[in-house]
Amino acid sequence: MSRNSVLIVGGGIGGLSASIALRNAGYDVHVVEIQQDLHSSVYGVGIIQPVNALRALDAIGCAEACMAVGYATTAWGHMLDVDGNLLREMPGARIPGSDLPPMNGLTRPQLHRILTDKALEAGVVIAYDRTFTTLTDGPDGVEVTYTDGSENVVDLVVGADGVHSKVRPYVLAEDIEPVYLGQSAFRLNIPRDPEIDRIILQHGPEGLAGFVPIGPDLAYLFYNTTWEEGRWLDQDKMADELRERLAPFGGLAGRVRDAYVNDSSKIVFRPEEWLIAPAPWHKGRIVLMGDAVHAVTPHLGQGAAQAIEDGVVLARCLAAHSSHEEAFAEYTEARYERCRLVVESSVQIGEYEMDPSQYPDFDHAGLTQHVLETMVQPM
Repeated sequence: MSRNSVLIVGGGIGGLSASIALRNAGYDVHVVEIQQDLHSSVYGVGIIQPVNALRALDAIGCAEACMAVGYATTAWGHMLDVDGNLLREMPGARIPGSDLPPMNGLTRPQLHRILTDKALEAGVVIAYDRTFTTLTDGPDGVEVTYTDGSENVVDLVVGADGVHSKVRPYVLAEDIEPVYLGQSAFRLNIPRDPEIDRIILQHGPEGLAGFVPIGPDLAYLFYNTTWEEGRWLDQDKMADELRERLAPFGGLAGRVRDAYVNDSSKIVFRPEEWLIAPAPWHKGRIVLMGDAVHAVTPHLGQGAAQAIEDGVVLARCLAAHSSHEEAFAEYTEARYERCRLVVESSVQIGEYEMDPSQYPDFDHAGLTQHVLETMVQPM
């Protein structure tokens, strides 16, 4: 058995961030990823990096690379009505004493490449097309059997394998499944109009259109809409469906609809699910992180941010304690309420978007600002 060895199950954003942080703390880190390669493990189009995500990325040496290929904003965003008229500015938050911007946007493939390169540079071993079949926790380590038939024993296992985590049952007695919010989202990369220099939210009579800059010349359109659970849309119908739902919009959304919503093959469609697992997020030598314990809908752009923070905090706690039990307990205590706020606030925004008439006093921009200001507090 390797001394201070860690197996991370899942090579997504959270797993890779944790691998870098743990390797920097002196651990022998191996990552197994069930997908065949880096490219096939990347889902979606672009990603929002709030300032707290950038702070966590800075702690593992990746923030500058993300901002170099992405688009850093001077404010979080603003909110428009269906015709494109300004309703409210959304300043976002900054970390006192830091030069980090309120938000950076970049493509998901770029982020995965940056994290992967940094992990390999740090000495992390990544194995694609491979995962575990069984975990047997014991006093001296976790016996792991892999899908290729091999076996070994590691000191610790980190479950970073997503909302449908296979590691989670080894930690939580309760059978936890994600909850479908009732919304799904269309996403499409588009050329960046100069107007898209921050997040722009445009409320329609049904659903919400949004725009995020993810590069000097690139942005993405998203559209959140009420959607029947289990209903799937054929890929070749995506553009027609999205154009129809954007029909009432003028302003920016109307211009983008007419100019760029025409190729169904380029549209990504995903249901929006959420989950907050009860604490503790660990048992024995196995600990959970990211979507395995706090899956977040995209309404605050905090899903990846919280997973990256998990990895940084987990490594910090392990480095500070000789006992993994104490480290895992401190990690859960540090993360639980912060993640719960993000999950529950995102769900509230989604419920409001689906039926604003049911929430006449709901302050979308105000809740967003509250969460962003909370997130600039120490991890």
